[in-house]
Amino acid sequence: MSLDLAEAVLAPDEPTDHRPSRKRGAVPVRLISFATLAVLLAAWQVSASLALVPSLFLPAPAAVFGQFVAVARDGFVDATLAQHLAASLGRVFAALTAAIVVGVPIGFAIGASPVGRGIFDPLIEILRPIPPLAYLPLVIIWFGIGEPSKILIIAIAMLAPIVIATASGVRAVATDRLNAARALGATRRQLVRHVVLPSALPSVLTGVRIALGTGWSTLVAAELVAASRGLGFMIQSAAQFLVTDVVVMGILVIAAVAFALEALIRLVERWLVPWAGKA
Repeated sequence: MSLDLAEAVLAPDEPTDHRPSRKRGAVPVRLISFATLAVLLAAWQVSASLALVPSLFLPAPAAVFGQFVAVARDGFVDATLAQHLAASLGRVFAALTAAIVVGVPIGFAIGASPVGRGIFDPLIEILRPIPPLAYLPLVIIWFGIGEPSKILIIAIAMLAPIVIATASGVRAVATDRLNAARALGATRRQLVRHVVLPSALPSVLTGVRIALGTGWSTLVAAELVAASRGLGFMIQSAAQFLVTDVVVMGILVIAAVAFALEALIRLVERWLVPWAGKA
């Protein structure tokens, strides 16, 4: 027996921790993210201070922050920032609700039934690559310029991610779980409620996260339809009058709200599906 092997055999047992440990000296990811944002902000400030880019095209951070305070306090185009934000959030969440109500059953049909796959899969694949601006005129012709048209445009953009994610989650349900539930006498409704739905829920929530991002990116196009309030409407109105600092401020507000909603969905995932991603 070699010396190394003998030492290994005679060495006392030590508890083994299989959890991944961070290497010493490794920089946390959040610190890198904050540093990246700080560098971008500093570069923006330096560019504005040295007038490398005219303020009409790139206003200074102080000017953007000043407009944030002014619009929040006094308003812009007959509404405060809170009112614009409330209008946009109302449209996005109404569209998300409609997309979930329609998209989840369609996703279940595609994932669980060949007939459902044959009916709905081609329609979703045709709809998915079409940009919202392409069907915007058709929606206006069919449904007018009221609030339902704005919600419908956003909901259509949100539909495909939810359907595809739900179908993927349903197809990924383990056959052993289904067979075990059938062996215990589970009915079809019980299979869907207690086996298929919990197994597919992480994928459904992932689809909702993707759909929220798609909905916010569609918001500006939706609020082109005779809107009087909303972040997209505010940005478009500011662009017409070349108020660039309000445009940049509106873009940053949309980004911040989208980031907050992303974090909220992640918290909901941890609450509803704490087992997701664990063996």
